[in-house]
Amino acid sequence: MQRVRQPAVAGAFYPGEPAILGRVVQEMLRAEASRIGVAERVPKAIVVPHAGYIYSGAIAARAYARLAAGRSSIRRVVLLGPVHRVPVRGLALPGADFFATPLGKIEVDREAVATLRALPQVVVSPAAHAQEHSLEVQLPFLQAVLDDFTLVPLAVGDATSFEVAQVLEVLWGGAETLIVISSDLSHFLPYRAAQETDRATMQNIKDLKDGITHEQACGGTPVNGLMLAARRHHLQPQLLGLCNSGDTAGDKARVVGYAAIAFTEDIAHGH
Repeated sequence: MQRVRQPAVAGAFYPGEPAILGRVVQEMLRAEASRIGVAERVPKAIVVPHAGYIYSGAIAARAYARLAAGRSSIRRVVLLGPVHRVPVRGLALPGADFFATPLGKIEVDREAVATLRALPQVVVSPAAHAQEHSLEVQLPFLQAVLDDFTLVPLAVGDATSFEVAQVLEVLWGGAETLIVISSDLSHFLPYRAAQETDRATMQNIKDLKDGITHEQACGGTPVNGLMLAARRHHLQPQLLGLCNSGDTAGDKARVVGYAAIAFTEDIAHGH
């Protein structure tokens, strides 16, 4: 019997009707197509926000549009996002065979799951995934930009940067594997203060510093793990877009920050 993690925030964070959802995602991706240079390489990893699409979808699309050239070559997506509802120690697998969205089902990578079970920081927690939006909101974008891929969904709770980096190392693979880190930036600061805080956070990420706090980014733990892995694998970060909810669909008194960042392999260290 198939175990399917059903969508929890369809119709809230993003449209729940398949035709409307497909159209909305494609419109956001098309709006970014003109920004992409012909010679741009497909990222190995991206950091994208996870608010409702009216708030952060356009910024997320800046990263996802860069995956178009990898449509047929990316066959596995390692997706990490922070838990917001159910606390968990370590990194939690969902105990599911598929993740469903209004656009269809995505198969969980059984081979990767079996490999991860040897790591003590990896647990199985259907509860951590059941209502969690940080992973779910990324799935329709992935379904739109990639052809046939499997998913390794990890809800990150109380873990260290090293524990996250160790998981990424096990799953690193080659060009067939994409790493997606789901994280917003600062939360509920006034507009100008948020801009200043988020710019400082972006500088830390550009410098591949792994001391990002949860006040700077709710997904600070998986972001920090990626920083460790990026240094080891000589990835270069590129900021694709930075804004906050005061720029999109919210007021400016208390805003949430959003960024899209692509990480590509340094040509000097390429294989």
